Amino acid sequence: MIAACVTQPKLRRVDPHRRRGRLYLAVCRFATTKAGLWLASRIAWKLDPVLLSFTNGRLSSTGPLASALLETRGARTGKSRRTATLYFHDGDRVTIIPSKIGAPSNPGWYYNLRKNPDVLYGDLPFRAEIVEDEAERQRLWDLADRIFPGFAVYRHRAAKTGRVIPIVQLIPR
Repeated sequence: MIAACVTQPKLRRVDPHRRRGRLYLAVCRFATTKAGLWLASRIAWKLDPVLLSFTNGRLSSTGPLASALLETRGARTGKSRRTATLYFHDGDRVTIIPSKIGAPSNPGWYYNLRKNPDVLYGDLPFRAEIVEDEAERQRLWDLADRIFPGFAVYRHRAAKTGRVIPIVQLIPR
């Protein structure tokens, strides 16, 4: 009886080729304003893991943009770490971008998954791979920009500091 009440973890399928509506695009535009960047860097990154956990992945500060919880093992501590990221599907793979809103350094979770590539994303098991091939990176950036046009702004901000934002693909295990 209890098993019937347990919901199966599932990531909402995010097709980068699907047309986006006005609300979606308005949220994307707001995210790259001063106020949006401030909210993302000061509040949302702390709030989203709590919201996503509490609502079983249904609610986050990203509104209509799909986000899910990434669970990694700390590179130095080995402790479980959780953070929320935007994502999209590329075939059966899930693509996530460690943009850190274009800051000069990568987010901590990027280093965690490099050291320990077996992760949970949306409570599903994946193996993380960093995309190195430039042609593949360009193809994925084209898709990522369809999902969140703000990634172009983040790449520009990062490039000013000499940082190249990596792309991570999660392969189902």
